Amino acid sequence: MYKVYGDTRSGNCYKVKLMLHLLGAAHEWVPVDILRGETRSEAFLTKNPNGKIPVLELEDGTCLWESNAILNFLADGTDFLPSEPRLRTQVLQWQFFEQYSHEPYIAVARFIQLYQGLPETRRKEYEECHVRGYKALKVMEQQLQRTPYLVGEHYSIADIALYAYTHVADEGGFDLDPYPAVRSWLDRVASHPRHVGMPG
Repeated sequence: MYKVYGDTRSGNCYKVKLMLHLLGAAHEWVPVDILRGETRSEAFLTKNPNGKIPVLELEDGTCLWESNAILNFLADGTDFLPSEPRLRTQVLQWQFFEQYSHEPYIAVARFIQLYQGLPETRRKEYEECHVRGYKALKVMEQQLQRTPYLVGEHYSIADIALYAYTHVADEGGFDLDPYPAVRSWLDRVASHPRHVGMPG
């Protein structure tokens, strides 16, 4: 059985939880509180020397980290990761986009607002996150106007990677009303029979 170290309110950890539910894979969830410094403990650093969640521990004790790498591992050989090289590369393209053009702005704005209560000292950064986050949403909107999922006709880990923080973007002050294709896509992802939501 897999063991996952994480915080279910973290979008990066939620990606892994959602993937495991979609696959119907048995797993044990081990809560880790980053705000209390639990990722800096000696025990945790033996699992991920980078001191970040999520971490997926395999039955042999091997640990995998970085949420999108874990998604690729779990989805290998399933319908959630295309085998055709061009489509597989498009999945990776969206995962890199998520980590460099989406998550640093949409997730950070959410952290500043939801976890820190929007302190004045971070307001300028928060506003900059909105500019760049809306740019990322526009890129997604353009694609989702053309295809039902980010990589064509089929739900893939590209969608899981970007769903995680997009579906709670309002918690970072983002308004999704101007992005109807994104909103329809969010509903499409959530309609999967094995979908599981992020805890409130």
